[in-house]
Amino acid sequence: MACDISLGRTEQCKDSNGGLRAVYFVNWGDATSYTLVDGSITAVLGTPTAYKYDLKGTSTFEQSVTSSRENGTTFVDQKLSLNINKLTAADHKQLKMLSYGRPQIVVEDNNGNLFLAGLTKGCDLTTAAISTGAALGDASGYKMEFQGMEKEAANFMTGTLSTIGFTVVEGI
Repeated sequence: MACDISLGRTEQCKDSNGGLRAVYFVNWGDATSYTLVDGSITAVLGTPTAYKYDLKGTSTFEQSVTSSRENGTTFVDQKLSLNINKLTAADHKQLKMLSYGRPQIVVEDNNGNLFLAGLTKGCDLTTAAISTGAALGDASGYKMEFQGMEKEAANFMTGTLSTIGFTVVEGI
């Protein structure tokens, strides 16, 4: 049967860390196709530019699988929560563009893993808050929530974004 599992799993070493290192936004349609090897993305076609946002602290990426025997369906809800410090006019403009578009998002965790969220449908900015706290030590920045709905979990990416075929633009 096509849905039978084919591997077991041993207890893993305690050598991984939580948290996100960076996210990269890719405008929808810039990547025209992907090469997949064993479920991992190894190459991309088109002219995709990946705009890098460095992260520190409280940003998260979570994927929830929902499967229904009654309906015969399975889908993955991909949620990215970003906390970006410091308000700027340039970031206001980018926030507006992110809310209008449906970017694909490469998520880099603190273990060096790369995942591509929104592979077939893109991701939507579902909510954003622009805030500054009351006290000198309070946060001043952006809180953004992105959501992707896909048939499968975000694919791992093998190699660096440059070797896979992306042009990476660092933040300013």
